[in-house]
Amino acid sequence: MDTLVRTTPADVPATLRTLYFLRFAFAAVWAALLFATAEPLGALTAALLVIYPLFDMGCAVADLRSARRNGGPARGLYVNIALSALTAVGLAVAATSGIPAVLRVWGAWAVTAGIVQLVVGATRRQLGGQWPMIASGALSTLAGASFLAQADKDGASLTNLAGYAFLGGVFFLVSALRLGRTRPA
Repeated sequence: MDTLVRTTPADVPATLRTLYFLRFAFAAVWAALLFATAEPLGALTAALLVIYPLFDMGCAVADLRSARRNGGPARGLYVNIALSALTAVGLAVAATSGIPAVLRVWGAWAVTAGIVQLVVGATRRQLGGQWPMIASGALSTLAGASFLAQADKDGASLTNLAGYAFLGGVFFLVSALRLGRTRPA
């Protein structure tokens, strides 16, 4: 019996690995900056909030180019690009209304982007190193729900977003390290 095995070009894991390392570094720096400037919500914090989804969108575009060049799945990446662009606009508007509005927009993004990340990770399982991405997507969805709930409470704060971003970066780091050790079939 012949079995078809989908092979993946060797540069796909290398491209993802580089992208994941970059995402970790950005998340770590961004989280430290947000943590230092989160309260009160001022112009610098608002700029940081908008920059994060724009960076995510840029990474998704780079990922999409690699996926299209190598015949990989791309649909989820298109969705991620659109979600990130809408979120950047939403955060710019929400920042003028206060922390609860920011948490609502960020929470909705975390839920939807988490679902997309989970699906993209699942479709890329054959590349190796995707289980951290799948777990990160699931956790992002839960974290997003908690941000939505936090928005309605007194004392809502943006500092939890820094922890969320840093943890997401750690998942990218773990995935990058795993991609370096695994080889496509």
